[in-house]
Amino acid sequence: MGLYKREQTYWFSLQYEGRRIHQSLKTDNKRLAEKLYAKTLTDIIEGRYFKKDKAKEITFKMLVDKYMAKYEKSRDVTSIVSLLPFFGTLTLSEISTELISDYREERLKKVKPATIYQELALMRRMYNVARKEWKWVNDNPVADLSFSVGNSNARDRWLTVEEEQRLLEAASPEWVKEIIVFALNTGMRRGEILNLEWKDLDFSRRLITVQKSKNGEKRSIPMSNIILVMLKDRKIIDIGLRVFSVTETAMRMGFDRALNKANIENFHFHDLRHTFATRLVQNSVDLYKVKELLGHKSIQMTVRYAHHCTDSLRSGIDILDKCYNSVTVGKKGIDIKGGNPLKSTDALLAQ
Repeated sequence: MGLYKREQTYWFSLQYEGRRIHQSLKTDNKRLAEKLYAKTLTDIIEGRYFKKDKAKEITFKMLVDKYMAKYEKSRDVTSIVSLLPFFGTLTLSEISTELISDYREERLKKVKPATIYQELALMRRMYNVARKEWKWVNDNPVADLSFSVGNSNARDRWLTVEEEQRLLEAASPEWVKEIIVFALNTGMRRGEILNLEWKDLDFSRRLITVQKSKNGEKRSIPMSNIILVMLKDRKIIDIGLRVFSVTETAMRMGFDRALNKANIENFHFHDLRHTFATRLVQNSVDLYKVKELLGHKSIQMTVRYAHHCTDSLRSGIDILDKCYNSVTVGKKGIDIKGGNPLKSTDALLAQ
């Protein structure tokens, strides 16, 4: 039927790929109705119209249920408990960047920024799946929101060499010490270490493969000599068995006992990962390599360790001395010995 007028309002009706579409354009202006109709036709042909239709039907609660059934991770449940009361009954089309910003501001009054970061990161992942995989939405309203709140209370705690020595001496039984050593030499998370199987270790190529990291991706970590020596003489009964066959509860209890015995305060197991990254940066390993070893998705997550490399930056400045050979500053200006002499600072700057 196309475009037509019912009473004082313009409507359109058409059939597309077996689907009957009948909708009001909510205007009595014929010229505007023609433009809206033309735009709607374009949206229908290019597939955008039906995505908008889905977004108006599907609630955030429905998105949560489907996402959690397929992609749930250990920490997601806690975030969902906070997100659902605010967004649960809203349709995906009703949730805007401005509304999510309001949620963030309200949450900041009650919890730490890092908690909000976890919640919004989950929400962003859910919308990405809804957009890319399920074709429920066109845009991700979380994507344009600033995530700077996530780093304002980020921990920056690592072991000193003296603390490490005390911790390893206090660690008992032996498997607690081995897991600590493993974490310090790989930067792997506790869950990644406890889920590691013998088939994930390649002693000939000296590689450790994390099959599924926090961000869902696989990564490989070179095996240090310390790890190689520690594990190579182990008797392997089944390559499908875990390298460290202990529960997370037992690991937590053993680690806490070692901390107490070593008199080390304000330290978490995850800080072993921070220690790994900090020592790499302090020894001039560039941030991109650290990013890959840690399995970070973006360099912004790794930049938090940049302040540790102040001393390692000196080598970059030392290059200038080599370029200029020897420089002296006197009343007449700058004189470069061994190179082309310059009579004044202006001349040096003009070079």
